[in-house]
Amino acid sequence: MSVNVDAVRRNVEEHASFVSHLREEIGRVIVGQQYMVDRLMTAMLANGHVLIEGVPGLAKTTAVTTLAQAMDCSFRRIQFTPDLLPADLIGTLIYTPKTGEFVTRKGPVFGNIILADEINRAPAKVQSALLESMQERQVTIGEETYPLEEPFMVLATQNPIEQEGTYPLPEAQVDRFMLKLRITYPSRQEEREIMDRVDLLHPTPVSTVVTKEQLLQAREVVNQIYVDDKAKNYIVDLVYATREPEAFDIPIRNLIEYGASPRASIYLQQASRAMAFLQGEGNVFPNDVKQVAMDVLRHRIKVSYEAEAENITSEDIIRRILESVPVP
Repeated sequence: MSVNVDAVRRNVEEHASFVSHLREEIGRVIVGQQYMVDRLMTAMLANGHVLIEGVPGLAKTTAVTTLAQAMDCSFRRIQFTPDLLPADLIGTLIYTPKTGEFVTRKGPVFGNIILADEINRAPAKVQSALLESMQERQVTIGEETYPLEEPFMVLATQNPIEQEGTYPLPEAQVDRFMLKLRITYPSRQEEREIMDRVDLLHPTPVSTVVTKEQLLQAREVVNQIYVDDKAKNYIVDLVYATREPEAFDIPIRNLIEYGASPRASIYLQQASRAMAFLQGEGNVFPNDVKQVAMDVLRHRIKVSYEAEAENITSEDIIRRILESVPVP
């Protein structure tokens, strides 16, 4: 098996040459926020969607826009508002009086990278319109079903502090996001650099450094990265511990209303592969799993009322699990 891993590693090195160029191009616009940039690239390589949560002004939208501009992919930005309709996302049938026929007008969801800006400002009816496209990679308009062009990636942003005029995301939709990122303020030094670099009158131009073909080939290589049985068991143990923590002698059962779904195990494995790819490895190490575990699991665990009363979050529970589950 070591020969196969070496072959995969060589394949990774061959197809990961664009990673440094992509980081450099994004770094020309975004100061700091290395965590957000790395996780966006992880999801991009793992064929997953990302929910980005942070207060206004942390460059969430700018980071997504810059990533899209640096790749040779079509980009659509959808501003979610309370009066948005499902047809405004996926499209609708338009009646043509001259021919007496209905013509399909496709919506903005027909793109490669979709920015769902402030997704929690639209009601559940609109948010649910994204479900089919995010999971099945297709859209149904009337009686016709249209496949979406690959790569297809939804990057959604939401504001965690403003409650008026917002709607909680349906659980079924939250579970379809591979990663949920929590973005924090930059350091003092980074903020000083932002002031020096940002020119509101002359935005920094972004060059295309990755083609669509390169990205799709890289995804195939990510899918080939070897995951040892011990690493697979570790992934399953982490997810299982969110449902049955007592099996690992973690006394937190009363803090969890329900744990992560099986989709978490699938996403955790694939995200770990992408993390290994970014680091030039041909196989997944437990540290790769631990690096993305918080982002994969934080939105899949619902804490109990008892936990809320004690100000215990899903992140606190995940930290306990990561500390307690044996690492192979």
